Amino acid sequence: MLIKARKFLRRHWRCFAAERSGTVLVEVALLMPLLTLIFLSGVEISRYALLQQKMSRTAVSMSDLIAQTDSTISLTQVANLYQAADFVMRPFDMAGTGVLIISSVAQAGGNPTVSWQCVGNGGISAVSDLGVAGSSATLPPNFTMRDGESAIFAELVYDYVPFVAPDLIGSTTLRHNAVFRPRFGALSSLAPGTIPAGAPTCL
Repeated sequence: MLIKARKFLRRHWRCFAAERSGTVLVEVALLMPLLTLIFLSGVEISRYALLQQKMSRTAVSMSDLIAQTDSTISLTQVANLYQAADFVMRPFDMAGTGVLIISSVAQAGGNPTVSWQCVGNGGISAVSDLGVAGSSATLPPNFTMRDGESAIFAELVYDYVPFVAPDLIGSTTLRHNAVFRPRFGALSSLAPGTIPAGAPTCL
């Protein structure tokens, strides 16, 4: 009986060892975690690159549009441009994850000063690298201004939370800046205007 059992096992073991129909499935099962990681990494890299592009475009567009206005700009115009920034940033949502800071800097007597500053579009806490309204401005490196000149700065700060393992990796603060010189006037003051709901805070 024992001999028959051994012969049976030996014969079927040879058949099992020669069977190759499930080899591909085993290889796929072993490689699936790596393939999934590569796929998700590609999605995350694409998302990160798109966000960087959107932030750069939003900062440049906001600074340029304000610099193209007439010799004066009102609070209403600034508030409308802030709403436009939300559309430029899509599909990324600024609410709770980003903040847009617009500053007008004027040079007088060799001392650059933040003439006015607007902060809005997000719920995160961020301060301007230039300083606050009414204080001396800390200009970016290699950026100079002559007496009587002014410039419009846009600073976009965004808390980036990765799609893959957000609890493990955590958030990263991204920042994009842009600056344009006004075309038609100094734009060193904000004219009064109607402030819609959700408008930025301007000082």
